[in-house]
Amino acid sequence: MLVESPPEQSAAPVAAIRPRHAARAAGLLGALAVLALIAVASIAVGAKQMPLDQVWHGLFHYAGTPSDVVVRDLRVPRTLLGLMVGLGLGLSGAVMQALTRNPLAEPGILGVNAGAAAAVVSAITFLGASTLSEFVWWAFLGAAVVSVVVYVLGGSRGATPVRLALAGTAASAALVGYINAVQLMDSKALDKLRFWTVGSLASANMDTVRQVAPFLLVGAVIALSLGRPLNAMAMGDDTARALGAHLTRTRIGAMVAITLLCGAATAACGPIVFIGLMIPHLVRIITGPDMRWVLAYSAVLSPVLLLGADVIGRVVTRPAELQVGIVTALIGGPVFIHLVRRKRMAQL
Repeated sequence: MLVESPPEQSAAPVAAIRPRHAARAAGLLGALAVLALIAVASIAVGAKQMPLDQVWHGLFHYAGTPSDVVVRDLRVPRTLLGLMVGLGLGLSGAVMQALTRNPLAEPGILGVNAGAAAAVVSAITFLGASTLSEFVWWAFLGAAVVSVVVYVLGGSRGATPVRLALAGTAASAALVGYINAVQLMDSKALDKLRFWTVGSLASANMDTVRQVAPFLLVGAVIALSLGRPLNAMAMGDDTARALGAHLTRTRIGAMVAITLLCGAATAACGPIVFIGLMIPHLVRIITGPDMRWVLAYSAVLSPVLLLGADVIGRVVTRPAELQVGIVTALIGGPVFIHLVRRKRMAQL
């Protein structure tokens, strides 16, 4: 004789899930509020001290004064580019970690940023590339090639987190050496790239924002759409197939998203490391392993970290500036060491 479960028992899991989703949604709204505050700080605070009334005048009553030019033509594009690049690096790091099931995966650590930078430096020095629209395509090519090379060197399907990190570190070291050698041989390239190669938002303008925005937007849409299939893949290929996930399509989509996001971000402001490593780990502490929430939170909190680091770099060495790539490296280095030394890494 079959006995039906009481309705309240079957509804209990749903009732337990709803508050969790509500808490995550509330947390995401809070993160968006923090991002808005950081964006305002990025416009209001800089190497040049400026009263808030001048900032307001530059934003809403532009008259071409020196202060207006600093606010509207320098700080606003810089903030917009920081928002987009931070989003791209955070999403690409989260997707890369889920795709490789490697908690140490990150565009900088796995050599993807260095590959994009090396391709751009080569194009500038040997092929005469001079515009961002040219940089972007070379950055895509370099990012894609190095992604494949590191994956193969790390053992392909048999790759472990440490082997991939070692392969990426070796590739990055070789590519950074190549970049430095090329710059030393070409003084013009050295002058042009000395700030770009350490990662900088200082040269941002609206043309840069307009040119990289379509690539970052397409990459972000693809990455955010992969949350459900990446959740299925985390349980193993066989289980993912049983749940209806298309593994080949998911892997191709993930690689396309990583290449678009890393390539466009690197072409716009140079290689910036550790953003894609730190934020997904922080997000998983808040949301758990559900990739739909991990991706959404990473898209919001990564620009918070990047813009915050940029503001710190503008303030601590006034009237000079400390490049944002240096600040993120100073913050991310200890975090990376902590993650490597952990006896139990988060399983992805």
